Amino acid sequence: MSPHETLKKVFGFQGFRPNQEGIINNILAKRDIFAVMPTGGGKSLCYQLPAKIMEGTVVVFSPLISLMKDQVDGAREVGVSAAFINSSMTSQDMSDTYRKLRAGSLDLLYIAPERLAVSHFYDTLGSVEISAFAVDEAHCISEWGHDFRPDYLSLSTLITKFPNIPVAAFTATATEKVQRDIIDKLGLRNPYTIRASFNRQNLFYRVERKDNLESRILTFLRNHNNEQGIIYRTTRDSVVETAEFLADNGIKALPYHAGMTPVERKDNQEAFNRDEVTVIVATIAFGMGIDKSNIRFVVHMDLPKNPESFYQETGRAGRDGEPADCVLFFSRGDIPKIRFFIDQIQDDRERSVAVEKLNRMVRYASQNVCRRKQILEYFDEQYEKDNCDACDICTGSVEKTDITIDAQKLMSAISRTGQRFGAAHIADIVVGANTKRIRELGHDKVKTYGVGRDKPKTHWRFITDELLAQGLIVQNGDRYPVLQLTEKARNVLFKSHPVTALKRLEPERKKYGPSIGPGLSVDEALFERLRALRKELADKQQVPPYVVFSDKTLGEMCCYYPVTEPEMAKINGVGDMKLIHYGAEFIAAIKSYLGDNPHITVPDRNERDFSISVPPVKKKLKGDTYEATFELLKAGLSLKEIAERRKLVQTTIAGHIERLIMDGREIDIDLLVESDKRAQIEKLFTTLNTWNLTPVVENSNETITYDEARFVRGFMQREGKL
Repeated sequence: MSPHETLKKVFGFQGFRPNQEGIINNILAKRDIFAVMPTGGGKSLCYQLPAKIMEGTVVVFSPLISLMKDQVDGAREVGVSAAFINSSMTSQDMSDTYRKLRAGSLDLLYIAPERLAVSHFYDTLGSVEISAFAVDEAHCISEWGHDFRPDYLSLSTLITKFPNIPVAAFTATATEKVQRDIIDKLGLRNPYTIRASFNRQNLFYRVERKDNLESRILTFLRNHNNEQGIIYRTTRDSVVETAEFLADNGIKALPYHAGMTPVERKDNQEAFNRDEVTVIVATIAFGMGIDKSNIRFVVHMDLPKNPESFYQETGRAGRDGEPADCVLFFSRGDIPKIRFFIDQIQDDRERSVAVEKLNRMVRYASQNVCRRKQILEYFDEQYEKDNCDACDICTGSVEKTDITIDAQKLMSAISRTGQRFGAAHIADIVVGANTKRIRELGHDKVKTYGVGRDKPKTHWRFITDELLAQGLIVQNGDRYPVLQLTEKARNVLFKSHPVTALKRLEPERKKYGPSIGPGLSVDEALFERLRALRKELADKQQVPPYVVFSDKTLGEMCCYYPVTEPEMAKINGVGDMKLIHYGAEFIAAIKSYLGDNPHITVPDRNERDFSISVPPVKKKLKGDTYEATFELLKAGLSLKEIAERRKLVQTTIAGHIERLIMDGREIDIDLLVESDKRAQIEKLFTTLNTWNLTPVVENSNETITYDEARFVRGFMQREGKL
């Protein structure tokens, strides 16, 4: 059969995805391949389809046992004869697989690279007909890659030992430097090279502050109720704690980490794959090559150590092409933890590479630059659009701020201390911190000591990040990086050249706390008091607060005010042991609160059934800033004029106007978008069946601007047309 016939009859697809057909045709032509394709781009089909057509067996080198099993199961489902050989097999199963291989009855054979270290294995491969070798996760062979595995170096002998067999290398994460290293290490011969775009348009990237993390993650998950997702944590302990916390709050979650038994990991992964649980909480041990298509979100609750890992892990979301969320909770407190492990690396070059990658990850999380643009630039791909319309920076409100004076203060502190100190120490000088190190170095005597004490340290971290992003300062050094001025800095320091920054406006958030069914409500003041008590008891027990009582349980207490043991025993989540351990303290706290608030009426528990849940955080319209835009619009100012008057970027003003339209304000849409063009935009939104602006703009041959599409989208939503 031809590739197209095989695609349809065996795999059930009507057409190839981008790049697949070219790769397959070149494998069939016995040519070496190097392909960088994003997760979800259809890499496995590129060697599975030729395996069905070619005489002999395609041997696939794969790093994970779970990946092999998933791939083999999937191949067998469509009628491709496939098997694997790895350490999980019984001797009988392994013998059966070798027999099938020698008999020529296998289309596909998956093996781990370390199998080549077995003395007789090369002889076995030499005795059978092999049609091609495929190397999956090929970045593992490169010491410049994020997941170098020494076992992969054995693959460099394939071409010398089997000179007539093509080798196809695949990876989802490789910079151009890593690409060159892979091709060199494998010795690929004039390979057919595909470097697909790293842009996953359906993924929405955003970064949130890593404070009140428990409430933030619950809020996020309530907004993704019953959707499948992965939460990544750095350590095994944090994986277990988070999974238990989520389960305690009514979310179906299971842990996954390398310290669990193989059976436990297998059972939990299969439960996730079968949609029996909605969330898997995992270390990076989970997910490489996972084939689950309906993952709607990937959350990093800790900072990843490099952009490749981050990209690969977020890439497990939205493999079906549908929208998915990728959220990173960021705190600078994560940086020293990662640096500690990096500093243990003995090889100077390897350590330096790891530091630079960590710095790139920090810049991604801390700078007000389009997230998508930063990701693509890391992989040597330029993103040409000004607005990706699918990250928090491009879709959020931003305010242009003059930071010239603060920039001069910070750079002066760097200069006056000899450009020999790191960001934390410079911030301490500017805020006037009274530390032993500052006194010993005499930095409390420099002119800039304490010039910024009117602003918090977080502000000076923001200024540092902006100056780094704009190339006014650089961070040099490996183990102990220091801040140094660039030539551009002289113009700011000595000629007062202006420096501006885009500062994100945080959406107003509802105060966190449980809500209750119709007619009943949670007493938020009591809820906060009981939360404080729970924290105190948890600290004494050296356990997380949710181990004492969940928020759901506290919420129920704050509805029914139990002041006796029998009443407390009726609260969901209060069992006999918890009643014994904690009941008296919580009863006393509730009695005290009722004594302070005698007007409170305690409801009868038997009056009605109810359920408690943590509500999603909803964004509110920021009154003042939207009203200011509305008033200027009513006065007849253009979009550009409003942006200039308010010192905001035009995209932010356009976002204001869209929200104002949706809220039913009296805005004449015909003054913003010509009627003929509006009809065209409405038709595109309807035909393309999308909310996103990019497909509409692109399908108009760029005759439609993003702002015009945004205004019409707001109008259609208001009128219920979309």
